[in-house]
Amino acid sequence: MNNVPFKGVIAYPITPFDDNEQIDIPLFKKQVERLVTTGVHGIAPLGSTGVMPYLNDTEKEAVTEATMQQVAGRVPTLVGVSNLTTERTVYHAKFAEKAGATAVMIIPMSYWKLTDDEIVKHYDTVASKIAIPIMAYNNPATGGVDMSPALLKRLLEIPNVTMIKESTGDIQRMHYLRKELGEEVAFFNGSNPLALAAFSAGARGWCTAAPNLIPELNLALYAAIQENNLEKARNVFYKQVNLLKFIVAKGLPRSIKAGLDLLGVGGGGFKSPIQPLSQNEIAELDCILSAIENEVYQS
Repeated sequence: MNNVPFKGVIAYPITPFDDNEQIDIPLFKKQVERLVTTGVHGIAPLGSTGVMPYLNDTEKEAVTEATMQQVAGRVPTLVGVSNLTTERTVYHAKFAEKAGATAVMIIPMSYWKLTDDEIVKHYDTVASKIAIPIMAYNNPATGGVDMSPALLKRLLEIPNVTMIKESTGDIQRMHYLRKELGEEVAFFNGSNPLALAAFSAGARGWCTAAPNLIPELNLALYAAIQENNLEKARNVFYKQVNLLKFIVAKGLPRSIKAGLDLLGVGGGGFKSPIQPLSQNEIAELDCILSAIENEVYQS
């Protein structure tokens, strides 16, 4: 088993809905196909971009199965299986594994603040029920829990917890992880505006929704890093940084859906209570995308 099956740009598809707030599976598959054919290195459904916490079990299963059907083994898949309870997390992890997922991603979601021991037991229990690798996802802004480097080190002692996704937005945290956990630690960046800095800190990959809108620039950044061409990497990053900041500030599902509409791909609808961007925000996004297109074309 390849315990670290990911590197490069791992793309997050959105979860589109129809007018009745039912998942639009044909549109979802179309969007996944578009991501795969642009050359991304992995597909990660049911993340923050895919509004995973808003979906019921049946909807999560439908998205998981649709992903596996459309990807058809062309790139590795990383399925979000997080839930408030360990029992439900185990359920979705086992479902993802059976469906053919390469690995699963888990963020410790909580209402009551979880202790480190509770988090370790949560991951250990899930890990004991599946054979595929697990990516531990640290994003206190959405999960409500900030896993310290010391805790992450404990999680990596669990045999199939082999990857860390770090989304605190603290670049020093990434340097610390590399220093404390060793050169071989597989950590991934989940903070879009830190993409360049994270690669410089040793990130193995970048988990991002941006390839829905600007895949060529995202892939070019990773390619420049692989070539050890820092000047090229900086230039490519500067072209996309305004969009990366915008999609984070305005909310990934809203921003990506609006961007897909602007690009003519179609982003689908929302599941309440999430609502679309305002017209002013859409106009701002349109300007950012147009500026990127003009700059890329001129270069």
